[in-house]
Amino acid sequence: MRHSKGFALGFPQSIRRRFLAWLLILHVAWLACPVPALPYAFGYVVGDMRQAAALSGGTACPQKTRFDASQTGAINRRWSTSLGSNPASILTTDQTPAGQLNEIEAAISETFAIWTGVAETTLVPSTLAPLMRASAQSACNSNDGLNTICLNQADPGFTTGVLAFTRVTVADEAGAQVGPGGPASTFTGQILDADILFRPADPSTSFATPSALAANQQAYDFESVLGHELGHFFGFEHSNVWSSMMFPFVPAAGQFRGPRPSPAAPDAPLADDDRTGLRVLYSDAADTTHVGTISGRILPANAISLASQPGATGIFAAQVVAIDNASGAVIAAVNSGWTCSDPGPTIFDGSYLIEKLPVGPMQSYQIYVEPFTGAEDPSDVANALANVCRNAITDPGWPANFACTVPALSTNFMARIRPPG
Repeated sequence: MRHSKGFALGFPQSIRRRFLAWLLILHVAWLACPVPALPYAFGYVVGDMRQAAALSGGTACPQKTRFDASQTGAINRRWSTSLGSNPASILTTDQTPAGQLNEIEAAISETFAIWTGVAETTLVPSTLAPLMRASAQSACNSNDGLNTICLNQADPGFTTGVLAFTRVTVADEAGAQVGPGGPASTFTGQILDADILFRPADPSTSFATPSALAANQQAYDFESVLGHELGHFFGFEHSNVWSSMMFPFVPAAGQFRGPRPSPAAPDAPLADDDRTGLRVLYSDAADTTHVGTISGRILPANAISLASQPGATGIFAAQVVAIDNASGAVIAAVNSGWTCSDPGPTIFDGSYLIEKLPVGPMQSYQIYVEPFTGAEDPSDVANALANVCRNAITDPGWPANFACTVPALSTNFMARIRPPG
């Protein structure tokens, strides 16, 4: 098994761009694209190539981390009813013991619903098991196969500025298990355990349910924080798109991200970038609307600029963004710079692929590219992409023909579209 985690942190930094790179558009299509790189802001794992092909999948290409959403009730979920009380960590309008728990549980259910309310995905409400309660304060255990939200559990992960984080246990081979008698994974990349921990009782930090937020302007919005962490729960890493739910910084105390869900807009707080990523991660074969792809490579204008990136033949890594020409909205953004064809390993050639774009007679897009020197810290991106490679240093006995090493990030460049010819 492999582990990963995501954080909700502080406030954005400025963006810088330096050396010149060419943004080369190689392919634009409205059908399925054969380019195998899928570099959205997802978690990844490489199958254990030391095992038989029947277990590893027979490829060292990175696999997206995700739940098995193919069966009704496949994703178990529960939350710990242990709450910090001195001071209170979760502020509610109803202060009766039962009312407080019911109000928190309703907020949890509503926040799950924003991720299962995206059209044209297989992550639908029926894939979630009923939301259960656990009484233990320290109910979050990454090796029990129980997906748990803990609101009062101390953990070393709560360093300065961390409001909440998610621990995810992922299978790197078929048949992997967590917990005694837990279900065995059926594919590489399957999430077997995901736990969300909120910062416990702290004099400087509290969270409020939607109805209690207006009266508690010093508190962070419980649903906004949980919505972000549920993105990690379902397989996302951070996005550098400011409007995205997966942007790594929560709204300021007393504020919330996006409009609240409603029957007309069940996924209201999500941005188009979140929705596009979810359609890639939990693809619906019946979707005939979001079938557009744009792919290409980001190449250095001067190859000498790659001297600090041994093994790279293109820019790694960068954010490539697709903007809807009609609305000006960011439809999708990907973490680019690599590709992989079975049986692998990963090649760092500057490739990018933007998938699941809506198509139509009047639909058109612009793209731009930028380095990860803005709100999302380069180290955060590097950590997220570290799992696209394995080698004998990270995994003793790893086969040399399936080994690779992730290069350092290119952070000082600006991009132009290369002229034709």
